[in-house]
Amino acid sequence: MRFVASRAGLVALTFAGATAHAQVPAQPGQDLEAGGLTPPNSAPEEPPPPPGETEQQLARADREDSGRGLEYFLLNAEVGFEHIGLRTLSDDGLVDADSVPTTQTGAVYGGGIGLRLVFLTGGVRFRFGNFADWQMWTLNAEVGVRIPYGNLEPYAALGGGYASLGGTRSGDADLDIAGWNVRAAAGLDWYLSNTFSLGANLSGDLLLLSRSALGSAPSDSVYASDGSSVGAGVTFTAVAGLHF
Repeated sequence: MRFVASRAGLVALTFAGATAHAQVPAQPGQDLEAGGLTPPNSAPEEPPPPPGETEQQLARADREDSGRGLEYFLLNAEVGFEHIGLRTLSDDGLVDADSVPTTQTGAVYGGGIGLRLVFLTGGVRFRFGNFADWQMWTLNAEVGVRIPYGNLEPYAALGGGYASLGGTRSGDADLDIAGWNVRAAAGLDWYLSNTFSLGANLSGDLLLLSRSALGSAPSDSVYASDGSSVGAGVTFTAVAGLHF
C-alpha cells in the first residue's frame, strides 16, 4: 500500500510540475515555442522611394553645395585684349610682310550663348578683334565643363570654327583671307546672385588661314599666287554673364 501511495504521489507531483511549467509566463525578450527557440523577428523593410525622389535629392544636394539652383541656359558678353601673330608657326605668302604687319595687339569684343546640363555646357561664341592694320572675327562652337564651388565657378572649354581676316589691302584691292581656328580656354565666374556673374577668361587660338591669288596683282607680287599661314593668338577678357 505504501508503494502504491508513493507511486500515486509521484504521479501527482509530476503532473503538478508539468502544470506549473506550462503556466510560467515567458520572460520579456524571450521568443519561446514548443520544441525550442524561434529566430528573432526581422526588421520591417523600408518601402522604396517614390518615383522622382532621387532626382529631387540630387537637385537639393546641388543647391546646398553651390547655394544656387539648377541652371539650364547661359548668356555672356566679354571685352578685353587680344594678341595675334598671323605666321607664328608657318607662312606661305599669306600677306606681304613688308607692307602688312603680321603681329598685332588690340581690343576684342565678344559674346556667347549656350545650354547647360549639370556640369557640361555647349553653345556658340562670336569674337571681333580690332587691330591697327586689320580686323579679325571668329564664330566658334564650343563645349565646356564647369565645377561649382559656392559662389565661385571655375571652368574649361574647347571650341573651333570659322575665322576671317579683313581690312588688309594690296593696292586698291581688299585681300580675302579666311580659314579655321581651334580654341582652348579656361576661366572663373563669380556669382553675385543666382542669375548674374562677373568673371575672367583666358584663351589660346590656333589659326589656319588662306587666300586666293589676286588676278590684278603683278607677276612678281606675293599676291600673284595663293597664300596661307598657321598663326596663333592669346586673348584675355572680362566676362559678364546671365544664368537661368
